[in-house]
Amino acid sequence: MRRPYLLLPALLLTLAVSACASGARRPGAGPVIERGIASWYGPGFHGNHTASGERYDMNALTAAHKTLPFGTLVEVRNLATGETVRVRINDRGPFVRGRVIDLSRAAARAAGVWGPGTAPVELLAVGRVPIGPRAFAVQVGAFQEEARAQQLADSLCRDYPQVAVRAGEAWHRVQVGAFAARSAAEALADELAALGYPAVVVPLPLDELPGG
Repeated sequence: MRRPYLLLPALLLTLAVSACASGARRPGAGPVIERGIASWYGPGFHGNHTASGERYDMNALTAAHKTLPFGTLVEVRNLATGETVRVRINDRGPFVRGRVIDLSRAAARAAGVWGPGTAPVELLAVGRVPIGPRAFAVQVGAFQEEARAQQLADSLCRDYPQVAVRAGEAWHRVQVGAFAARSAAEALADELAALGYPAVVVPLPLDELPGG
């Protein structure tokens, strides 16, 4: 019969190997690009448009970062637990000192951030994927009062067939056109600017592509 104390070194070695394995980088992960605190955002933003134009899906593996290009793939490693998840950057944030990334709910669960709400992490570069097709419109005004936005839209409808009032959390934006080519939107912006409108070309949400 083997004595219990002889099993202790083997048990400790097994635990050490397991702990190292849980914190190992996944194949394809590049250098560490940032360390800090990760947080997450969820139900209150689900379905809203992100800064990239996509609609936020809290069940997708995405994240917000202040500066990384949209479409960047990042591996997020929880420094407290060793859990990792790979996410695609499609939004901007977090805008809280010390925080480096805002994860979707699904990503937060995978990385062990969902329960505590925040966690120390490191971000590793993985690669980049296209963010998808893009369309453009010309914005000619933004109002907090919906009635004022609709009044401007009605006046533009007499000369321009495609005018929309797009409502956000605080602003109602009056936008004209939906162009696959930015150059076409810029031509219309020049025309509207010559008429005195504060025209600026803006990206449309990805689900409002021409012909979509």
